[in-house]
Amino acid sequence: MSGHSHWATIKHKKGTADARRGKLWSKLCRAIQIAAKDGGGNPDMNLKLANAILDARAESVPNDNITRSIKRGTGELEGISYEQVTYEGYGPGGVAFMIDALTDNKNRSAAEMRKMFENSNGNLAGAGAVAFMFQRKGLIVIPVAAAGEDQMMNDVLEAGAENMETAGENYFITCAVPDFENVKKALGKKYKFVSSEIAMIPKDFVKVDEETGRKILNLMENLDDSEDVQKIYHNFILPEALLGK
Repeated sequence: MSGHSHWATIKHKKGTADARRGKLWSKLCRAIQIAAKDGGGNPDMNLKLANAILDARAESVPNDNITRSIKRGTGELEGISYEQVTYEGYGPGGVAFMIDALTDNKNRSAAEMRKMFENSNGNLAGAGAVAFMFQRKGLIVIPVAAAGEDQMMNDVLEAGAENMETAGENYFITCAVPDFENVKKALGKKYKFVSSEIAMIPKDFVKVDEETGRKILNLMENLDDSEDVQKIYHNFILPEALLGK
């Protein structure tokens, strides 16, 4: 099944240029710390921590950094205490955003978010303002090179997933949250994942024109530059001219 061009930006991820690597590592280590704080420091018993460690290793975060982050989360080492917060807002063209963040100062973080949205002719909204436009789903991404589309679709359905779409160089596979671990385990026997997570998937999509798309990409870049921001979800589809920008 061919996918929406939305998948090209559904989960905005940083590049790995040296100038940005340190900030990316900091975000990944925060995620490890909060996962260890919430569920303990043993990844065999803490799925959230196991996934956070996998994400960190995928970006070459040193093992020492990972270990220290776990110990800060469990209290074995002193460190800054972070809180989880989700921001909701409307960007240029009325597109919806949901932003997962980890912050040591909720007031500062909220003020920064509000300023970024306002500077983009958008606005930060209250809890629930856009959440109804999204649904929580398991999301697994596998390279197209791993298998042909028919074979992958057969494996995806056999694993118990709900849907598969193809966009660019990847298959995007979604499933119900209760089925996520079983689907992940079944597909993991044959394939290596680009990523796997519980994500906020939009129920409907908003196509934007090129001018609006450029404004949205600028907002995305500013949000991504915030060390507090962990994940960005949205419901826009960029015009072909802007894909890959």
